[in-house]
Amino acid sequence: MTANSILGYRAPDAPDASLADRAGDDLERSCGSPVTDRIRIAEGTGIERIEAAFRGNAFAPHRHDTYALGLTLHGVQTFRYRGEVRYSAPGNIIVLHPDEVHDGGAATEDGLRYRMLYLPPERLIDALGSRDLPFVASPVLSDPSLAASLADAMRDLDGELDDLHCAELLSAVADGLSRHARRGTAAGVRIDAAAVRRACDFLHGAHDRPVTSADLEAVTGLDRFALARQFRACLGTSPHRYLIMRRLEQARALIRKGRPLADIALATGFADQAHFTRHFKTAHGLTPGRWAALSRG
Repeated sequence: MTANSILGYRAPDAPDASLADRAGDDLERSCGSPVTDRIRIAEGTGIERIEAAFRGNAFAPHRHDTYALGLTLHGVQTFRYRGEVRYSAPGNIIVLHPDEVHDGGAATEDGLRYRMLYLPPERLIDALGSRDLPFVASPVLSDPSLAASLADAMRDLDGELDDLHCAELLSAVADGLSRHARRGTAAGVRIDAAAVRRACDFLHGAHDRPVTSADLEAVTGLDRFALARQFRACLGTSPHRYLIMRRLEQARALIRKGRPLADIALATGFADQAHFTRHFKTAHGLTPGRWAALSRG
């Protein structure tokens, strides 16, 4: 079965597939080349970038607290999102919102290869200006301008994105998502952006210790209920989920260094390895052991 024959699928008005080619200059070019399950992770910048290749169903249902923005490079990418099965062909952009449950895999026996970056919504606040956090109803887009910006940011996974490049990327993503956004998702919630930023900074530094609502009230000056509402309206997730994801972010860095999983669980604030594994699979759709094996591969 070929990519274009899946359910008669044809990507409408898809951007030039050369965008996908340029994003993966070091990938094998032959459509018939074998796909080996693997994850390659770029370093640095606070904006995680990966390249992944899979056959079959790769990820169990899971959710991130970031925007997941990607380009399909080879094969047809399929995933269930907001109650529907979606498909993305090479050149399409994938946009997954914070805290939206999804799975993922290859729709055909050709396998799948894609690149994805995970953008914390707080990084978008300044770039958005007075605009609300954008919500894009369709998770598969055709937008050549945004695709080119994403391809450029994910072309070199061996190098970091410097400050200027990050600024350009954030501006392009803010404008691109706003072009496709459905408005009014945070209506009625008045946001103290400075207080939310203080909460984020505190949670970033607390990945290895318990955090209480009283701690956040002291840091932000907001009561726990107002903070919860404002945090979700601003960032699309809760303070608790945000803290868990910061712990998992640190855990992934320790996995790449080869630390034992039981040690990682305790070093990143989880009760034990089983607690760590449950949260890791909920967030990433894979167990920590499977993630470690794929990233080594």
